[in-house]
Amino acid sequence: MKSGPVNDGSADPKQKPKIGDTRPDPQEKPQIGDSRPAPEVENSEENGSGDRKKKRRKGNRTRGRSNGQNSPVEALTDDDPLELDEDTLRRRKGRERRGKPIGRYLMCVSVSQGSTQVGVLEGRSLIEHYLSRPADDISEIHGNIYLGTVQNVLPGMEAAFVDIGTPKNAVLYRGDVQFDSEDTGKRSQPRIEQVLKSRQNILCQVSKNPIAHKGARLTQEVSLPGRFVVLIPNSDTYGISKRLPESERKRLRKILDRVKPEEHGIIVRTAAQDITNEEIERDVSRLVGQWEEISELASRSSAPALLYREPELAFRFIREEFNKDFRGVLIDDQEMYEKVRSYVESLNPALADRIQFYDQEEEKLPLFERHHVYEQLRKALDRKVWLPSGGSLIIEHTEALTVIDVNTGKNVGNTNLEETVFQNNLEAAEEVAHQLRLRDVGGIIVIDFVDMERKENRDAVGNALREALSRDKTRNQVFDISELGLVEMTRKRIGEGLLESFSDACADCEGTGHTLDSELVTGNQ
Repeated sequence: MKSGPVNDGSADPKQKPKIGDTRPDPQEKPQIGDSRPAPEVENSEENGSGDRKKKRRKGNRTRGRSNGQNSPVEALTDDDPLELDEDTLRRRKGRERRGKPIGRYLMCVSVSQGSTQVGVLEGRSLIEHYLSRPADDISEIHGNIYLGTVQNVLPGMEAAFVDIGTPKNAVLYRGDVQFDSEDTGKRSQPRIEQVLKSRQNILCQVSKNPIAHKGARLTQEVSLPGRFVVLIPNSDTYGISKRLPESERKRLRKILDRVKPEEHGIIVRTAAQDITNEEIERDVSRLVGQWEEISELASRSSAPALLYREPELAFRFIREEFNKDFRGVLIDDQEMYEKVRSYVESLNPALADRIQFYDQEEEKLPLFERHHVYEQLRKALDRKVWLPSGGSLIIEHTEALTVIDVNTGKNVGNTNLEETVFQNNLEAAEEVAHQLRLRDVGGIIVIDFVDMERKENRDAVGNALREALSRDKTRNQVFDISELGLVEMTRKRIGEGLLESFSDACADCEGTGHTLDSELVTGNQ
């Protein structure tokens, strides 16, 4: 991460501030430790050259471009809280000690004028961090639904490029295309050029945010997530989370048989455990209503148009993850606090008391500083990570993949080389899983463990890595250690990782970390 020198207290406008620096930063992304408000971005209306339109922020949700038409459907609603009986409330309230809630996790939400940062702590250890910009930012469109226009179809790539109103066209692969078999000659696997044509308008959903020079990825299998269920419009999908016990699955199946819409599919989430019939019915009804609004808006809109917008990060995280395992959610912005608390009261009133406002003036320290989030973020941006026994990890990011090298370093052990290496690799496996989750590393990952002679030790390290990664909600796949001592794995990538969120490529070396000797290269010595 680059930062320019400060000589006289004035800042070079082309440089980012250093960590903890309080000088103004009118153009760039927020820095770690920077608790000042981020400025409003004032850009001109989006034009043919791909310039961003002016960002507008109103509370926690902003209205997107509507092309002169009605605004898109918002995921958040103002439902009244459900009235639950005392036994249900007590069962859902979670554990308490001396009148204070206890739990494994703590969520910290820090809000500035231009961004929201979310940190999740397990005990005192930071395990996840997310940087979210306003909901109308072109890099924060995962889950949004658009009416797009097919620009061109590439049979050789089995893909189509679709204009959804972003600077870069989004890509839709053949495997994500929905089609009617009667329209394709009853072929089960038609070619993409048989399904899509240039200038055709299609309804699609963003499955992956645009990253660097790549546009967003799309799918035509739309899904609308609620708190307890996920609605799959125009589908016969029917599923219940396998994480639920069998007795609970049977109970939920009886409820679904009664409330499931005939024309739509339903997937029941893990959060649906012990919920009442009324809660499921209301969740399904709300999602069906949203889909009807989306369909109606699509029928009278001109492509490209935004039809449905996902809420900002804090609301998405609470919808997906917040439960009684969280001892609290601390929010340092009054307006955000009120909206989040109201949202939780409508979803799960028993846990509403765990949403708390963090008053920085009263506490004297910024929220992230109080809980040592900044300190842990700085370490997470370093390429070198120390292990408890003295070993280390070196994490290198490349265009194609991420490479992690495991070293014994200062770890000299006590018995023999094989045992020393084995224990070092076990430590490394646990830390690798933690770093991948914290840094939100996606794509192909190659881990070079220290060579082990015994096969049972290699298998044990591989199993330890899988066990540590099982706590990560992001989908991953791990292969066995190869003959060269390498572990190949993949982790689903949805958006920017931690490093990309807080840094830009160096203008001098273009991100390589090396500058060439111009005299030697040109021969002008």
